Amino acid sequence: MTASTASPSAQEQQRQRALDRYHVVDSLPATVYDDLVQVAAALCGTPIAVVSLIDRDRQWFKARLGLEDHETTRDTAVCDHAIRQPDELLEVQDLSEDARFNDFPIVTGDLKARFYAGMPLVTGEGEAIGTVCVVDTQPRRLNGQQKASLRSLARVTMALLDAHRAQHEVQALAALQSDTSSPVSAAVSATDKPDATGPVYTVAIIEVQGMAEAARRLGDRALERQLQAWAPDFDACVKAAQGDHVSRVTDSPEYIALLHGDSREDCVEALRQQAKRVGQRDGLSLLVGAATASPGEVLHRVYLRAEEDLSLQKDIAANARAAA
Repeated sequence: MTASTASPSAQEQQRQRALDRYHVVDSLPATVYDDLVQVAAALCGTPIAVVSLIDRDRQWFKARLGLEDHETTRDTAVCDHAIRQPDELLEVQDLSEDARFNDFPIVTGDLKARFYAGMPLVTGEGEAIGTVCVVDTQPRRLNGQQKASLRSLARVTMALLDAHRAQHEVQALAALQSDTSSPVSAAVSATDKPDATGPVYTVAIIEVQGMAEAARRLGDRALERQLQAWAPDFDACVKAAQGDHVSRVTDSPEYIALLHGDSREDCVEALRQQAKRVGQRDGLSLLVGAATASPGEVLHRVYLRAEEDLSLQKDIAANARAAA
């Protein structure tokens, strides 16, 4: 189904899946994005600049200049309106005079924002996942060169995100294949062609939610020690099946497991229960996504389907929060 014929709910689900594949929401700060908002503010002459990502029920800031908060609710995010026209820069000369935004906290609160300009971050598949935006406390307009610069910065940001996504996939697949003694690792790879006689296996992904917030609360070193301490707990859940293992994805709040044999479903359930236990014990949320290969299905495709299941688990968690 194309974007033009999909229902709004289907369009949003597709957009959210695209964002999830980047594994960037709730990630730790990165200097290159901080530099990018500094450049955006300087070029546009504004005191505030943000790299904003629009998640299920919130707007989360990968980088920000001139704002204290790390996120806002999605229903009070001007950027949520900007992404509705992926190819266009949204410029609002005076937010207080625009009925769409004049009651937003950024306008009525201490900041008293007036001007906004945001260029959507658009994936290669055409999904708008966030913006590079600038904000001022005075009504104004950008000139032609400033608008062109903001568009250029959005393309640069998207290139950085694409590189992050590609690196994450490489590291995840490398972790899946790290045990060369496993019959599955020996038989499949990201580039293998389908083979109907190949092994059947399951990929499970365990992901810590709210990594950036946890780092602010616990400290980077304490959080890293905690992530390292969980690895044996997860590995113990799958030891019953010969060749199964759980590996940490490099520099990531994510673990990945390659499961085979007759106990795959039991292993996935054991991982879900362990994730729930350690999360409750340590005050964090962990979710598990999984996918089982069809005979001969290539590893990369199974990994992507496990990511899709992880996105589904995030949907369920968000719905539960909304209902609470």
